This record gives sequence, structure tokens and C-alpha cells, in this order.
Amino acid sequence: MPENITIREKMKQLRCCVIIPTYNNAGTLEKVVREVQEYTDEIIVVNDGSTDGTAEILEQLAVGSWQLAENDRAPRHQGTTAPVTSHESRITLITLPTNQGKGIALRRGFASAIQQGYTHAITIDSDGQHFPEDIPGFIEKVEEEPDAIVIGARNMKQKDVPGTSSFGHKFSIFWFRVETGLKIPDVQSGFRLYPLERISSIRNFYSSKYEFEVEVLVRLAWRGVSILPVPVKIWYGSEEERVSHFRKGVDFTRTSLLNTILVAAALLWVRPFHFARGLRKMSFREIVREYFIDSEDSNAKLAWSLALGIFIGVSPFWGYQMVVAVALAHFFKLNKFVSLVASNISIPPMIPVILFCSYTIGGLIIGTETAHLKYSSGIDFQWIKQNLIQYIVGSFVFGALLSPLTGFTTYLLLALLRKRVRAKEIEHHQ
Repeated sequence: MPENITIREKMKQLRCCVIIPTYNNAGTLEKVVREVQEYTDEIIVVNDGSTDGTAEILEQLAVGSWQLAENDRAPRHQGTTAPVTSHESRITLITLPTNQGKGIALRRGFASAIQQGYTHAITIDSDGQHFPEDIPGFIEKVEEEPDAIVIGARNMKQKDVPGTSSFGHKFSIFWFRVETGLKIPDVQSGFRLYPLERISSIRNFYSSKYEFEVEVLVRLAWRGVSILPVPVKIWYGSEEERVSHFRKGVDFTRTSLLNTILVAAALLWVRPFHFARGLRKMSFREIVREYFIDSEDSNAKLAWSLALGIFIGVSPFWGYQMVVAVALAHFFKLNKFVSLVASNISIPPMIPVILFCSYTIGGLIIGTETAHLKYSSGIDFQWIKQNLIQYIVGSFVFGALLSPLTGFTTYLLLALLRKRVRAKEIEHHQ
């Protein structure tokens, strides 16, 4: 786009609107709307069953605008007098009869925006916490990558940030990284720019309250949507100045339950699937180079990480190897990725080998006759069931023997390979 056009014009060309969910924020709502109108009049306000003076304020703002009740299928024109600004008013009002939660309010806003033909939507809270003057930063970011979600990264180190908000901020960043593998500076900020087409592809959200903003961010990340942070200012006034409806006990518990679901889905399905798909696109040489040779971890740490993964992969944790490997790697502060990779030693081509070796070693330990056993590629779990204890004992012992051997071999190979790579790099720079 030409550099000399205004943000208002850029937002029209991008088909970008602003969605403002509100619940009992009569003291700050009008100010927020009017400040947003400095940048666009294409605004959707969702009144989530407010019981204060919000309805009256919205009636005034709705002059010359569109108004929607919850069950309306099409907008109806409200009033014929002059709009609230000198520009053509495009405020859409959506009224929910009862308070249903921020997640529901945002989803109603997204649906309305999509129905009206918008491709992007900026969400901003109505409690005055955000500064609409930061909107141009979002537009600049989305011009770089139109399919990305842009999130306003707040400065949580400023003096007026409540302790509970700072804790929740760090808590959410940690779990978001566990769920997606991504590290971003802010997860809970409600000041965002969403690509609406990607939002519409998600079905059956789990959440309806504040935790919705965590869920939608995680699930967009799972779909490969880039997350671009942009610095934004933040205002935390006194309780009298700014009304917050976040209930520390109930809402924190709801967020924790959601994170439990998302972590389980990430570890059992999403991340292993993405990991396997990514590995298929990489050669063995590329994997070794990226995750071993170029790793910032020491040779010893990488070797221990691989040894742990091998032990878990051989041991009888069938179906849970990856979860156990990642959990133990995190506990022992090892490389979780390497442990996860190594735990996949129990892939179909290797399963008969692992079962046979475990069964044979188990027989030697508990004194069962094993001389008649012959290896076959048809060995499976049904074959093992007849002597389960023998297999379980043998698998642990087999893992305990194999893991240090592979770990030590990995350590020696890494020392040799890294030494050669560094020598070549030094020779190249001379």
C-alpha cells in the first residue's frame, strides 16, 4: 500500500473492523469507542448482557448505525439523524440478553464481522486498559503477513501492574510454550488482530469465558498461523477507575482446566503429529545438523536426553512413551525434543525387535526356558500376552542396557562431529 494513505484508509482496504466486547463498563465504554473512531468507524460493539448504563450509552452511539439483537439475521437501520462523528458511521451493536462470557461475546462479534464481509478484526477491551492509538502498529504488522494473528504485547514490568496479573501473565506464557512449542511475550492480552478466515475454520470451542482467548491462540498456532507480537501500552487504574470482571478464583480455575485439556491434546496428538510431519520433510542429515550439531546444549546433555528417550521407548509405556519422555526430560532439565525423538524407537518396524529382545532377556532373568525362541517379524503384543511379567521385566532391563550404550555412543559421535564442524568453520573464515 502507498505510504501516504491514512490508517483509516488502510483499514478499509484490508477490510478490517474493530470488535469491542463489553460488560458493565459504562464508565469507560464511550471513551474507548470514540478513541477507536479516530482510526475507523467500522466498529462492532457486543453488549454481553450489561446491567449498568451500557445500554443507554450504546443507544446514543447507535444513532445512524446498525443494531443487532442476538437472534437477528440481518442488520436493521437505527435512526436517521447525524452519525456520532464526521465520518460515515458503521457501528454495529449486538445485544445479548444475558451475560454469557467474553468468549461468547467475541464469537458473536467474529460471526457478525464475517457476515459483513470483513477479513480481519481487531479486538479491544472496553475497560480502558488499552490505548486505541496503538492500532496503527497492528496494521503495519498485518501488512507484513496478512494471514497472521497480531497480539499486543503489554509491558508487565511497569509499576502499576497488579501482582496477580503479573503471575497470570507468566503462567500463561509457560503453558502456551508447552502446548505449542512457541515462546511469545504475551498470551492473555485482549488487544489483538485476528485473520477471520482462520477463525472460521475452528469448530467446537471448549471455552466461553476469559479463557477463550488462550484457547483460540493455541488452536490457531496448531494450525500454523503465525503469531506476531507488537508492543502496546497498558493502563491499570484503581478499582474505582477501572472495572474488571475477572474472578481470580473461578476464572483461574477455568483457565487451568482448559490448559489441562490443551496440554493433553498437544502431547498426545498435535505436537507428535506436527513433529512427525516436519521430520518427513527433513533428511536425516538435516535433523542431525539442526537438532544435534547446531544445538546450544552440551554433548553430555544431548547424550543423556537421548539415553532417557531410548529407555522410555523400550520400556513398557506403550501409548504414553512421548508423554513420559517429555515429562521426565522437563523434570531432569534435559533436551525435551531429543528425548521425544528417541522415545519413538518403538515405531512399527522396531516393535518386533524390541519385544523379542525384552522377552528373551526377561526369560534369562526369571529363569524361563528361552532357547526354543526364534525371532519373527510377526511378533506382536498378542504374542507377548502369554508371558506378560517376563516381557515387562525384560523390557526394563533391556532399556537399562541399551540406553547408556546409545547415550555413550552419541556422546562420542557428537564430540567428533562437532570438532570437525568447528575445524571446518575456522578454516573457512581464515
